[in-house]
Amino acid sequence: MDDPAACAHSDDGNRDFHVLAEQLTQDLISVLERPDLRVIAGARHIALDSALETPFRVDADGGVVLGAPCLAPPGVASFFLRHALELARLLEIASVDPVLAGMCAARTAALFRTLDVVDEGAGGQAAWCADMAGDVPPSAACLGAVWAMLAPLQPSAGVPADGFAALRVRLTDLWPLLGPAEALMAEGGDGRLAIDPATGLNHYGCSHRPRPWAVTFASSTASSLSERGFAGAEAARLRLVTECVAGRGDAGRTELVRDLHAQIAAHFHLADDEGVVLAPSGTDCELDALVLAALAPGGHPVSNILLAPEETGSGVPLAAKGCHFANDTALGAQVEKGRLIDGFPADTMLLSVPLRGSDGALRPAGDVDRDCVLLARHARAAGRHVLLHRLDLSKTGLLAPGTAVLDGLTAGDNPPDIVVDACQARLDPCRVRDYLDRGWMVMVTGSKFFTGPPFCGALLLPARMAARLGHGRLPAGLAQYSHRGAWPDCPAGRVLPAGENIGLALRWSAALAEMTALRAIPRAVVRDRLNRFLTAVERAIDASPDLARLPAPSPARPPLADAWDDRPTILSFFVRDPAGAGASFVPLSLEDARALYRWLNTDLSRLVPPDADRALASLLCHVGQPVPLPHDGRPDGLAGALRLSAGARLVSGEPSHDGLVPDRRMDREIGDALRVVAKIGLILRHWPAIARADPVQTYAPHPVMDGDAPLPRC
Repeated sequence: MDDPAACAHSDDGNRDFHVLAEQLTQDLISVLERPDLRVIAGARHIALDSALETPFRVDADGGVVLGAPCLAPPGVASFFLRHALELARLLEIASVDPVLAGMCAARTAALFRTLDVVDEGAGGQAAWCADMAGDVPPSAACLGAVWAMLAPLQPSAGVPADGFAALRVRLTDLWPLLGPAEALMAEGGDGRLAIDPATGLNHYGCSHRPRPWAVTFASSTASSLSERGFAGAEAARLRLVTECVAGRGDAGRTELVRDLHAQIAAHFHLADDEGVVLAPSGTDCELDALVLAALAPGGHPVSNILLAPEETGSGVPLAAKGCHFANDTALGAQVEKGRLIDGFPADTMLLSVPLRGSDGALRPAGDVDRDCVLLARHARAAGRHVLLHRLDLSKTGLLAPGTAVLDGLTAGDNPPDIVVDACQARLDPCRVRDYLDRGWMVMVTGSKFFTGPPFCGALLLPARMAARLGHGRLPAGLAQYSHRGAWPDCPAGRVLPAGENIGLALRWSAALAEMTALRAIPRAVVRDRLNRFLTAVERAIDASPDLARLPAPSPARPPLADAWDDRPTILSFFVRDPAGAGASFVPLSLEDARALYRWLNTDLSRLVPPDADRALASLLCHVGQPVPLPHDGRPDGLAGALRLSAGARLVSGEPSHDGLVPDRRMDREIGDALRVVAKIGLILRHWPAIARADPVQTYAPHPVMDGDAPLPRC
């Protein structure tokens, strides 16, 4: 974007120019510097004309001219700018009808407005928003009235050749695909993806918009998008919209999703006879793995052996039995949690092997391996088919059972199916390739280590498992969870509805942008950056009297040159309970740890006394959600272990850090992690006052959320 101060102008050069320039600096510049709008604007020419009475004008050359209404509060200006940028992009599509482009842009702007806290200063210029933000297009008459307000904003504005009734028919087909990327990415998952407009965050405390001012080490749970990830999702969205307005919507959706299959396959080096099943989450992957096991020759009932269910997703044990794991599905179907999904065998048996004892201590690896072998052998002796999990890694970074044990089980007759839960994705792609070569399925996500948006998973199928899809049928109830486009083209998938999960496709597009950036970094550099960061942060945690780090054994992996995945990248720790008495370390309860997790991601500057470090209190720190673990020091219940994790962006760099040399950038990352430790201490010192207020997390610090200040510098 152009320098906005240089774009300010006045015909007579009087004092009004200086007032305008000052207002531009305080308000409009904060809008132009929004990371999401900067990504969307790219290099587009943007100017300001204070004499323009309309909010903006899109010129024939694609430039955007902002008018006087954009000098209203920043929330209003951001809405006008987002509308202008969308319209400018759509008008560049050679075959698009200008009226259709205008209506599509208005739909996207209206949904953008619902995600922002917008001052009513938009007035009559946004009077059409409620109609255009509805679930279906407004009536033909209403479209005509809306167009009367929109037409002055773009060049060559006429009326639709076939009338507004025909335009409404066209919009009906396009409606579900129109909207800003951050809104569309919240679809096709579940309610945890929904953004609270009051806070700008979802259930996980993160956003589908970039949030570069926040300190983020939450990749063991979920991350806000970086500018890179947001650009990846936005590029995919524009590709879809371009195809749709050109009348090639069905083909465009199919091609986008098939390209995602190909990119994921290429990242993990899959062969042509192998396959990718897209899934909204790791829990959905569990359902899909059970489906593949049930298709094994012989038709035997399945015994599903799960490792450490307490350290996987909360719905995994239900999915592992073929049951609904929530009351709604990614496709919006209302179901009964815990009830068997239609078509899944009722005789599936769930078995589990814990990785920790009743006191929370790690069990010996040999004991875990022995339990897996005994359960698998007993199930086979009972005439059952076994689906056995290898956990790589758990929420706290644990890996089990050992590879040698699994190799031994698969060497005999009636071998079990193995599925590797690698949803944390904290392993080199060549490790995944090795698993596939062994004939094992692998669950991955783009939303953990890779720091893509939450709810983008995939089940990778080796050749022998993919071949099972050439016969039989998928369970009918799977149609409530998955489209046909999520699966390899196969006879078994014909029971599924045609189509694609667009929200999932955009989330994977964002994740693949991060995966591509990481792939460009040499393995030795990845190792060195992770080692430098993790070593420094481990020392800081161990030096803090407020924290107790959980032991995490190094993942037992075969030797690999310059391996980076042979040391823990999730640092789990208990936090001292400020109400604890005596010299012994008493950790926070699970509920208090959850509160601390939220407060770290909150601007607390208004809740600490003036003599406290208010700059530190205002810092937004996003870490991994607490894991419930038993602890001898908490006879009243579970303790909660927080997690500070190294993710892909730590290695490849935030786009907002461009210009920093690698060593300086890593110093900054380490410094940010140390500030997380410091903010925990600050919260513990002022726990009673903060607990009484119990503040909520927000997308940005207070002054920005209040509309009183520009976005903080990154």
